[in-house]
Amino acid sequence: MVHTHFMWAHGGNQVFLCGDFTAWIRYHQMVTVEGSSTTFMTICDLPPGLHKFKFLVDGVWRIDERQPIVEDEYGVNNVVVVEQPELIPQIFSVNDGLPVMNIDHRNHADVASTSGSVPNELEAGITGDDIETSRRLFEHFASYKAYDLIPESGKVFALDDNVTVEDAFLVMHEEGLAIAPLWNAANLQISGMLTASDFIKILMELQRNRAMATNNVNQFSTISAWKEGKLQLQRRPLIQIHPDDSLNIVARRILENRVSSIPVLYVPEGSTCPQLLHVACLSGLLEHIHRHFEHRIAYLPLLQRSIGELPTGTWIRQIGGARELKTFPPNYLLSDAYRLLIDEHISSVPIVDDKGTLINVFCRSDVFSLAKNNAYVHVQLDQTTISQALQLVDTNTQSRYAICTRSDSLYRVIGLLSDPGIRRVVVVEAATRYVLGLVTLRDIFNLIFRDFF
Repeated sequence: MVHTHFMWAHGGNQVFLCGDFTAWIRYHQMVTVEGSSTTFMTICDLPPGLHKFKFLVDGVWRIDERQPIVEDEYGVNNVVVVEQPELIPQIFSVNDGLPVMNIDHRNHADVASTSGSVPNELEAGITGDDIETSRRLFEHFASYKAYDLIPESGKVFALDDNVTVEDAFLVMHEEGLAIAPLWNAANLQISGMLTASDFIKILMELQRNRAMATNNVNQFSTISAWKEGKLQLQRRPLIQIHPDDSLNIVARRILENRVSSIPVLYVPEGSTCPQLLHVACLSGLLEHIHRHFEHRIAYLPLLQRSIGELPTGTWIRQIGGARELKTFPPNYLLSDAYRLLIDEHISSVPIVDDKGTLINVFCRSDVFSLAKNNAYVHVQLDQTTISQALQLVDTNTQSRYAICTRSDSLYRVIGLLSDPGIRRVVVVEAATRYVLGLVTLRDIFNLIFRDFF
């Protein structure tokens, strides 16, 4: 499929696109281009070949005489010829089983220069061409809806908020969930979201009252009791979206509310009981970008820029940036690690040896590995190291994070983060795996839409 742009530059209030690629029965709503009230656009994925189409402008079928036209027994239509794009070659080499592209051969001794810093590549900033790329991505998101994120087949989980902490912990571990909507049966409503941070807070509270953890292993309070009473974990109304909301709205609500996922809820006409259709997250939005712009990188300058020259991510002090990257030694205590993740709103921290070489990554969601064989009952947070805790993690290193170098393109980083199992990319020196920075899903979206949200 080829990403194909359609434009209508002749005004109107509502403009739709329809063609043989929609079987002439479905309509793509077009949106106005920023700075213009008369030019509308949309983007469709089309197979190579010749395609006929028309515009429905304020209820009237129109053709654009400035664009190619064809006339046949069915009437007059605009026409577009979609060509198969040339694939962009990508050259990979392998470093400890992890793919690395555009190898940077500088070693970490070069990072700490005589002046105590490296040339601050982040100062390159955003160019006018980069802003144009962001504008196009923003307009692309405006033409798609949350409904487009819902897979054709799959399942979505919701937990009864009266389930015990123990049962919820086990279910989320077994199903590989990092977040789950909560269902309130009494009110027939989605009452909130259960996250890894909630479980970290619960474990920290149980550690402060060790007797509770040992004497009532099988009789923990319900999730609703924890969220509403003991820890007051739910402090704000549920953030949700409708399936007809644009992807711009989805991204904006996730970023502005500093959440990782949002339930897509639909209330059928004549009912007050919502249906949970999907849980939208940044990884799904990024996968959407990667899929739709896979063959258009040559036209999107921002995506070709190296990750090391863009103002995004978190970096070590020598490189600079708005935030300084935090790292953990492998013997860092679990209690201190959890406290830092929660207090500083950090989702993950690289684990390094005494030379700064990457060993692993410690993440909030790793807390669910403690559900295995009820390990959380026996683990003492103030006596267990993060290295010991990570031995319980079921997933392998490659599915939890990816690595890249500073010279790798933003497009490649987006490709890595489009993997559903990866939420972060560690930036390293290729030859030594010396840690330089960390780029997350949220960093990417804040960069792309910094001037639009």
